Amino acid sequence: MVKRIFDLFFSLLGLLILLPLFFCIGLWIKIDSPGPVFFRQDRVGRFGKIFRIFKFRTMVDRQDKVARQLTVGKDPRITDCGRFLRRTKLDELPQLLNVIRGEMSLVGPRPEVPRYVEFYPEDVRQVVLSLPPGITDYASIEFKNENSILGDAFDPEKTYIEQIIPLKLVYYQRYVADRTLFGDILLIMKTFKEIIKR
Repeated sequence: MVKRIFDLFFSLLGLLILLPLFFCIGLWIKIDSPGPVFFRQDRVGRFGKIFRIFKFRTMVDRQDKVARQLTVGKDPRITDCGRFLRRTKLDELPQLLNVIRGEMSLVGPRPEVPRYVEFYPEDVRQVVLSLPPGITDYASIEFKNENSILGDAFDPEKTYIEQIIPLKLVYYQRYVADRTLFGDILLIMKTFKEIIKR
């Protein structure tokens, strides 16, 4: 309950403070390429419940229905403003809406698309999905350059499934085991530090 109150208070405060920035980013997205401001995608939440995540759109709107769910390296689908939003992680800010809706937390294991959750070992899946997913966590900080790493891989999806997912799961389980409100505050501060550096 304390964590939920913490999430709700700071998400509402963050949205209020960031409204002018949201407006500017939304305007930039609309000018840069046709399509909606927000990108919505199915993600797996607590106890395996599917929800739709909010992000600022960073790619062209016209995509094949079977388009790959990984974005790697200098993906040609990424727009000009999208490159900046991805590099600075500002595309993640609309997830504050998911936090307010109770689908996410400010800190927690990052929500994955259903396809890749299928590769979680069953016992690990139960642990990771026992909490609401978060906007940031240990893995988000450690794999801040994930797109570049995958861009250099011969088979990006295989690399993601066989190398990155197992490492992320270690970080996710660490968070579940050691989580505290003070730890959440430290992770949020580290995330802001990384965003400022970028």
